[in-house]
Amino acid sequence: MIMLIKVLLPVFLIFLTGYIGQKVFSLDIKSISTTSLYLMTPALIFKSFYTAKLDSTYLNIVIYSVLLLTLLILFIKFVAYLKNYNSSQTSALILSSAFMNNGNFGAPVILFAYGQVAFQYSIAIMILHTILMSTIGLYFAAKGNFSVKESIYSVLKMPIMHALVLALLWQYFKLPIPDNIYNAISMVGDAAIPLIMLVLGMQLAEIKLINIKWDINIAGIATRLLISPAIAYGITSLLPIGPLLAKTMIILAAMPSAAIMVMYAIQYDNNPELVSSITFLSTLLSLITLSILLTIL
Repeated sequence: MIMLIKVLLPVFLIFLTGYIGQKVFSLDIKSISTTSLYLMTPALIFKSFYTAKLDSTYLNIVIYSVLLLTLLILFIKFVAYLKNYNSSQTSALILSSAFMNNGNFGAPVILFAYGQVAFQYSIAIMILHTILMSTIGLYFAAKGNFSVKESIYSVLKMPIMHALVLALLWQYFKLPIPDNIYNAISMVGDAAIPLIMLVLGMQLAEIKLINIKWDINIAGIATRLLISPAIAYGITSLLPIGPLLAKTMIILAAMPSAAIMVMYAIQYDNNPELVSSITFLSTLLSLITLSILLTIL
């Protein structure tokens, strides 16, 4: 109950603000989302990696991210085989259950729960997760018809990648940044988190729940909110990492479905109703599951 009030309630209130704002004003989500993605988030990435001390921790983050996604996809395919789901249902289940909302949900929760150091870890995980969503996620959204060339291009054109490379080069060559320039970058970067939280609320307001198939929805939600953190716990127990990073990884693995996957499913007409319902319901139910997990950890 304490975690619900201290950590999750403030986060959900911001989501609710975006949700109500979208319902009342019908705002242009694409423009606001683009502002966050192309203008604010790169500043946050640059600031985070310019000041971060890069060590083996970040290699472990890469191992964790790839292993978690691989094991989740294998688990979902196994469940789909047992349940005799068709190809479209399996791809939709992967979109909604293998990819979690590490950005506009996970990072704020980690910041509220564990502070700035853990938040730095969550940003690194968010970047890797974004790359995986923009490649493997798009592949499953397009039912395997998305070319390797298009996947690579989608990653290379992402502004967060440019900001990441620039920050690493700036740090490696120990290039100075005037205080007023750094403060400007920091100010824009700090504004990214509340904006992307509002965007999630707005995205949820646009989701339409129709023809809910409860059996496959339950499978997807259970995978996203229960199986995923259990797998993450197993991975973290094998990696040589500290308790703070381990907690961050497990909590992020327990996040609800990534809202951007709904857009992918709609764009490629890959069972968007199923992806939408799992995303919406997992976000609501995560209020309970995350409260319990945060209390346990």
